[in-house]
Amino acid sequence: MLNTSSMPEGLTVRPARPSDEPFLQGLYHSARPDLQWIDGEHELIDHVIALQYRVQQEGSGANYPNAMHFVIEKTSDSIGAMIADFGHNEVRLIYLAFTPLARGRGYGKAVLQGVQQAARKVFSPVAVVVWRNNPQAKQLYLQMGFRVEESHPMAERLAWYPDQAPPRTDRLS
Repeated sequence: MLNTSSMPEGLTVRPARPSDEPFLQGLYHSARPDLQWIDGEHELIDHVIALQYRVQQEGSGANYPNAMHFVIEKTSDSIGAMIADFGHNEVRLIYLAFTPLARGRGYGKAVLQGVQQAARKVFSPVAVVVWRNNPQAKQLYLQMGFRVEESHPMAERLAWYPDQAPPRTDRLS
């Protein structure tokens, strides 16, 4: 399903296991800096983040019952997670996040290239929703050939189509 042959050495994507739950909860916490702005005690903020994590998990299961949950590892250390639904009409990238130390190192781009290669093989578009408070993610998706298809006050839906030319990789960021 995912083409991992083009990923940097030591980077792997594997199915998530129940034992990954503490890592996944901590990752979600680090990936939601917007929730850190809540005016309240630390315990309240942690509780809200835990509730949001549960909503994400239950919501992806209810809306995408065939979604697959992955853990991304670099030399056997967990550095990220992805939830993807390989549906009949599109590949829906529901969630892609990395630990703070793994961000900005090209791992997201490598994983996206693997998703795009898998989608290209079955002639399927890839869709993702990007929150407006995450301009770095939007910029990466645009560099990878995605285009904005829907725009809403809080988020945008981006899509990539397999008939598009592959993105240029000779540009400097």
